Amino acid sequence: MIHDYLKAGYPALCVLTQEPHRAEQMLICEGWRFVTWDCINGIKETQSQKGIEEIRDPVAALQFLSGYEDMVLLCHNLHLFLDNPELIQAIQNGVPIWKAKGCSLVMISPVIQMRTEVEKYFHVIDLPLPDENELFNLQEDFGKQYNIKPNRKAARAAKGLTEFEAETSYALSLIKKGYFCTKVISDAKGQMIRKSGLMELWEPAEISDVGGLGNFKSYIESRARAFSPENTSLPQLRGVLLVGVPGTGKSLSCKALASILGWPLIRLDIGSLKNSLVGQSEARMRDATRLIECFGRAVVWLDEVEKSFAGTRSSGETDGGTTAAMFGHFLTWMSETKSNILIAATANNISALPAEFLRAGRFDSTFFVDLPSKPERVEIIKIMNRRWGSEIPETCSDRLTGYTGAEIEQLAKDSLFDGLEGAFQNLVPISRTMREDINSLREWAKTRARFANTPEEEPDEQRKIRPVRKKDSARDHSDISHQEAEVIVNH
Repeated sequence: MIHDYLKAGYPALCVLTQEPHRAEQMLICEGWRFVTWDCINGIKETQSQKGIEEIRDPVAALQFLSGYEDMVLLCHNLHLFLDNPELIQAIQNGVPIWKAKGCSLVMISPVIQMRTEVEKYFHVIDLPLPDENELFNLQEDFGKQYNIKPNRKAARAAKGLTEFEAETSYALSLIKKGYFCTKVISDAKGQMIRKSGLMELWEPAEISDVGGLGNFKSYIESRARAFSPENTSLPQLRGVLLVGVPGTGKSLSCKALASILGWPLIRLDIGSLKNSLVGQSEARMRDATRLIECFGRAVVWLDEVEKSFAGTRSSGETDGGTTAAMFGHFLTWMSETKSNILIAATANNISALPAEFLRAGRFDSTFFVDLPSKPERVEIIKIMNRRWGSEIPETCSDRLTGYTGAEIEQLAKDSLFDGLEGAFQNLVPISRTMREDINSLREWAKTRARFANTPEEEPDEQRKIRPVRKKDSARDHSDISHQEAEVIVNH
């Protein structure tokens, strides 16, 4: 990994990783003597771990390096001592010596934390996390002693974990299931999100809990096959935006989307990333997107996204440009990320979203979620009766015209206490209180969005032919042979 840099005579390198022990083994190459330093064990041989000098002072460790040729000193957590003026001076004094003697200082650190005085001397290298083959080989080594076969799908699920985290999740899987279980490994992987404090890991909803929205379900199911490992040609879905009437199941659909794909669900709350310190909000946004990249396959859910990015245009006047900077980074990340990440966003007020958020390439499709149709209302009634033990007749579907799914659920809960009629009297649907806004949203959706709802059932057209009795036997032959009919159309 660093062979070319050492041959080029780089005197100072910074390797970014959260796996210091794995880094030691990956950095070793022929042609140089590798030694390791930390503030507890001092200096020791990297491969044999044999102690050389009990030097715990970082300044003395750098002076030790200056006394040798073709030596590489791997320093753990040296960034924690960079506030020491003597250490800064030791780096500045040592760089020309190391360069002349073919030596190099390698700072192994989880973050870039350098002082201005020395940052120009260091070249930063990212140590990649274990890839799928490495994780699979780790399974083979781990399961060999127990005669347990490795699982390629479980190795794929472990992508984004460090070697240590993968080992512990594998061990937990063997204890719980007796084999390498994808579900156990994915649950253990959720610790990445919990420990970050930047996002939340949510439980996906079952698709059976979503009433209606047949068009949206068909759209997702048809494109889910693009995420199959065997797929090499189909373009993968990058994001969907659900716009519509409040309470019609947009958020539930996002949670069910994760269930359809079999992926974890991460809820990203843009507002919670904001910090009062200058630059911290943007840094937290970058940390969140970087963590999502490491996590791998996941559905990232942004609820009521128009509230998160509201005021983007006036951000410079209200918050010093913080929201605009976060928004800009998020848009770039959406377009450029190569990971199997699916963005699922919801919005109630489409007019509050910036135009650049809606342009082609950000989201594959924008769906309009309207008030439930009759078939959807019947389905929602069944779901709510099953969930709450209510007894709303399916024949009430006509009476529930104009009610959202959330209102039908509230009706089911209220009916347990007030009876069905009492529940109807006390619930005013949003279609009455916000009629103008809903009509405006429908007009917008006619030419700008796909319709997510299951369409209304087409009426059966019935015709009844009733010949008219001849009144005049002397009628013309042509009149007699032509039967007049009355057509009754029943809608």
